[in-house]
Amino acid sequence: MRKVLKIIFEAIKGEERDYTTGSINRAIVLLSIPMILEMVMESLFAVVDVYFVSKVSVEAVTVVGLTESVLTLIYSVAIGLSMAATAMVARRIGEKKPQEASVAAMQSVFIAVAFSILIGIPGIFFADEILQFMGGDEKVIAQGAGYTRIALGSNIVIMLLFLLNGVFRGAGNAAIAMRVLWISNGINIILDPLFIFGIGPFPEMGVQGAAVATTIGRSIGVIYQLYALLKPIKKTAPATLDAEEVQVESINIGGSIIRFTKETLVLNWEIIRRLLKVGITGAGQFLIASASWIFLVRIVAEFGSNAVAGYTIAIRIIIFTTLPSWGLANAAATLVGQNLGAGQPERAETSVWRSGFFNMLFLVGLSIILVIFSAPIIRFFTQEPAVIADGVITLRIFCAGYIFWAWGMVVSQSFNGAGDTRTPTIINLICFWAMEIPLGYLLAVTLDWGVAGVCIAVAISESVWAIISIIVFKRGKWKSVQI
Repeated sequence: MRKVLKIIFEAIKGEERDYTTGSINRAIVLLSIPMILEMVMESLFAVVDVYFVSKVSVEAVTVVGLTESVLTLIYSVAIGLSMAATAMVARRIGEKKPQEASVAAMQSVFIAVAFSILIGIPGIFFADEILQFMGGDEKVIAQGAGYTRIALGSNIVIMLLFLLNGVFRGAGNAAIAMRVLWISNGINIILDPLFIFGIGPFPEMGVQGAAVATTIGRSIGVIYQLYALLKPIKKTAPATLDAEEVQVESINIGGSIIRFTKETLVLNWEIIRRLLKVGITGAGQFLIASASWIFLVRIVAEFGSNAVAGYTIAIRIIIFTTLPSWGLANAAATLVGQNLGAGQPERAETSVWRSGFFNMLFLVGLSIILVIFSAPIIRFFTQEPAVIADGVITLRIFCAGYIFWAWGMVVSQSFNGAGDTRTPTIINLICFWAMEIPLGYLLAVTLDWGVAGVCIAVAISESVWAIISIIVFKRGKWKSVQI
């Protein structure tokens, strides 16, 4: 027990280590614990946020569901760029070139700022039209345009939050990324009821208050990220691990081994070109997945606000269960990048298989719990019978695919960690656009299965996605990718 507690403490404390030597299981644990805690806080925020919004009205939940379907496009760009930064930083760290890793990180920030301006301006001026396009009626638009305007207009904090956390993960310090989300989302959770319901001196803003709370919380998170990147490094003596482990040099970091200095504040067009090459396909990978979700929400909207509300609540709960799994997947991506940089592709592959196995055990256990207790879980958020019915259906059907998703998450992220964002992009295109959307429309609308039809289409398509990803991964071409 003392040994277990020691490892947990080391993981949460956050020391950048050499993950190219020593026990792979230990490396997975040290990386995945803060990543899982990071994702748990992100998913906890998602659940708490929709809980408070659901107390406003069904239309308010619909506004959040429709707006977040569009926000996933922004998340896709941020995640795609984050994948490129993670892969390049991890590769440079594996090669023992921290200064080059810092330069790459700064170039990714330049790209993020440019993208956020291009996205934010239309979001501010066309919020009403966006909600209308997504299927919102006049009542939904009147109540939610302010929420949509703030959420899209402040997208720069989303971009930087995702991007810089990807940089920290690539450097092997997932603990900073964990602290960032705990700080930003903790503040968000506190501010949510204050701005939504007008508690104390705060104005009552309804659903718009949720967007204000999110923007404030995530802005503070970005400030903390910049503090960590600007703080000077303090080196300590090499850390002594257990007898079966090797000695590795550790960095005592209130800051990070990745640092922004005057030398990094120079545009490097070659690095920007390489980041864009990986980032664009990475963004395309998630845009394909996100666009399929937008079309699916649009199909669900055909069955009314209750269907959208039930579907939205269930998706938030699904996020709560799968984001910790993405923590394990991100750990695998970091291990792949650093070990490829160190010239150890077989160690990188072993890390993926072990991470996938751990993830499968986790998600299978969760799926059993969610299927059994789906009704009381949904009922916690709403008492509307129609909303509860659609939420339960969504939750139970999605859980059927968890055993496949567990492996698909890890393998897909491992491609990205190697800098091979093209392969999962092609797989996404086949499974989500050529299969998921047409199948969802066929089952939900043509066969009149309603929300259940959409959910069955998702479960089938994403299971096929996982199987194809594993088959392609085993061929091993990702081991030769250069970034």
